[in-house]
Amino acid sequence: MAAPAEAGYEVSYDPARVDRDLVHRFLSEESYWSRGIPRAVVDAALDASLVAAVYAGDEQVAHTRVVTDGATFAWMADVFVVAGHRGRGLGRQVVEAALRHPALPTDPPIRSWILRTSDAHELYRRFGFHEARPDNVMIRGVPAEELYGAGRADAL
Repeated sequence: MAAPAEAGYEVSYDPARVDRDLVHRFLSEESYWSRGIPRAVVDAALDASLVAAVYAGDEQVAHTRVVTDGATFAWMADVFVVAGHRGRGLGRQVVEAALRHPALPTDPPIRSWILRTSDAHELYRRFGFHEARPDNVMIRGVPAEELYGAGRADAL
């Protein structure tokens, strides 16, 4: 299934079309949130998620995934645009595509969306995201570098 995108680009929700090599390479080598993540972990995450991606022809140039219960809650993760295609509105496009994923309910819609970011607050604010109140959100996490370490291909 595809959706309209910026001129010259196409949005797709097809998990079979995702360039898993690209997603793993970006997350493990370029992202600040998953550096060193093993391919098996990326594959497991993709298999358990809804995806939205942007393509220039056959080349995937933007990505995000959504983890959800399919009724009330969704977590948007791993949002990125590859370097050669930044500054063209594709981050906005892929976030909007994820929020409108055809597998998500619309009546009523997902009640609670969550995501983590260190550098894209303004992008997400455009879609109604805001900083969480520190007294009503708790999180349990382990830093990627602690889990995967630099160059630790065996870590799961």
